[in-house]
Amino acid sequence: MNMDSFSTGAKFECLLFDMDDTLYPMSSGINLACRHNIEDYMRHQLSIKESEVPKMCLDLYKEYGTTMAGLKALGYEFDYDEFHANVHGKLPYDKLKPDPVLKQLLLSMPQRKIIFTNADKAHAAQVLSRLGLEECFEGVICFETLNEVEDSKSDKRILCKPMLEAMEAAIRIAKIDPKKTIFFDDSARNIATGKAAGLHTVVVGTSVLVPGADVALESMHNIKEALPEIWEGTDQLDSDSVIQPASVETVVLA
Repeated sequence: MNMDSFSTGAKFECLLFDMDDTLYPMSSGINLACRHNIEDYMRHQLSIKESEVPKMCLDLYKEYGTTMAGLKALGYEFDYDEFHANVHGKLPYDKLKPDPVLKQLLLSMPQRKIIFTNADKAHAAQVLSRLGLEECFEGVICFETLNEVEDSKSDKRILCKPMLEAMEAAIRIAKIDPKKTIFFDDSARNIATGKAAGLHTVVVGTSVLVPGADVALESMHNIKEALPEIWEGTDQLDSDSVIQPASVETVVLA
């Protein structure tokens, strides 16, 4: 662990969480099912040659942050809602089970808690519901939040992590102070961008630090042992040190 950035004495006011493969383990299989659904969409809806799909899917993800953003950048025209319905609407959500341990940990944290995901709001709602965590977060910053699109055929590029612009937009939308915010994500490149945006960073799902990460957290269940700073001074917090809930311009979950 690199705890230097956590030892400044500043109280944390907000916790910004990625959702998929962060609040639940990658071993659930949701990630793999999502990739298969994207590849199916590319083949059947966009008529991309079968032999090209797997590599193209991965290459676009690496270059643009999401395969969807890459397809848009290449000029493919598709309806965003239809894409999400095909990719997320067919996921095996039954593999996600309620996590009362994580729920209790989240509810015990005195800071504002916000989800920041590249996924659409319907997927976020489904995942949080399956995990039993709907009451734990003030709101969700998602695809619709960063991409206020009235026309899917517009030429505007898709904004998503790990773009610095997306990270800065999330900070602005949530009205948070990066220096007093901890960002949790399983993606090394998202962590690097979070650090570039001035956030404290925790890479989740590994015990190995990645560039830009202050802390490596194998599981969210270990958060109290790894980051006791989150709970420090909770008995004597005054009204000035607890930030009051602010409106998040997206789906409000709690």
